[in-house]
Amino acid sequence: MNIYLKLIWAYLKIGIFGFGGGYAMLSLVEHSVVDPGWITEMMFTDIVAISQMTPGPIGINSATYIGYVAPAHVDPSLASPVWGVLGSLLATMAVVLPSFFMVIYSSHFIRRHQQSGAIKAVFSGLRPVVVGLIASAAILLMNAPNFNPNGIDWQLAVNIIISAVAFCLVYFKLPWKGGKRSLHPILVIILAGIAGFIIYY
Repeated sequence: MNIYLKLIWAYLKIGIFGFGGGYAMLSLVEHSVVDPGWITEMMFTDIVAISQMTPGPIGINSATYIGYVAPAHVDPSLASPVWGVLGSLLATMAVVLPSFFMVIYSSHFIRRHQQSGAIKAVFSGLRPVVVGLIASAAILLMNAPNFNPNGIDWQLAVNIIISAVAFCLVYFKLPWKGGKRSLHPILVIILAGIAGFIIYY
């Protein structure tokens, strides 16, 4: 049962200090749940992938998923859907509540002082930090569980190619009906899933 208190404490900290949204807080989440051994690095990368594909913010989705799987991974006696749902509820509430109360208070404060030089200076300092945190999340996910989980060289090469092609399809605009447009990320996810099924099944 101690795992539930640890989940609450970990996600309260993530909710308070997770600036910049879900991608920016990924490194903080990884440090909080993988380092203590609540889940493996492979499970974490799978959770990130599923959280990205499901509707809703990645930070909340990953909290819900990690809260569900972590208790059973730490203590096999908690391997029940009931204990998993309890973990999901606690982790999700813990990550949401700090942001909820901070936004309620800070929005009123910022609205009153939005022309203040101090407030503008704070945001000027936070913007590059958020970019750095998102960049660190990208680097964090460039690991063996994502690109070469089986230790096979040809799979590593194929996964790098899939990643590069997906980036190009989303980032660059392609000729389309006399104009140019980039593919929708959802379509790219579906195409990548089909490619993975064909290549690895």
